[in-house]
Amino acid sequence: MIDDSSRCPCLSGESYGACCAPLHRGAAAPTAERLMRSRFSAFAVGDAGYLLATWHPATRPERLELDEGIRWYRLDIERTERGGMLDTDGVVEFSAFWKGGGQSGVQHEASTFARSDGRWVYVDAAG
Repeated sequence: MIDDSSRCPCLSGESYGACCAPLHRGAAAPTAERLMRSRFSAFAVGDAGYLLATWHPATRPERLELDEGIRWYRLDIERTERGGMLDTDGVVEFSAFWKGGGQSGVQHEASTFARSDGRWVYVDAAG
């Protein structure tokens, strides 16, 4: 895990304790973008349980195994569409950068989000 005083992996400019840690500990994300940032941070700190808990029940896998050899180190939010505090769905397009096994890469995706039981959840990658 990461110390609360460390820089948040999502690169919001805040400390982990002020940014993604409260969400990882059960607080609800106020927007789809905040959920996206917290999910990236969960990949960065290896929190598969949080990733599963914030995945829509209709698309969530039964289990998730993270590759410990991959280090997620940078998140760029490209655009957001809806996903605000009064919306019921949204899209967050991002680029997530990784290194591991002597290689590096970027995962670019437009993720769809929805409210389920009043909380934002990841649904899937938009077409």
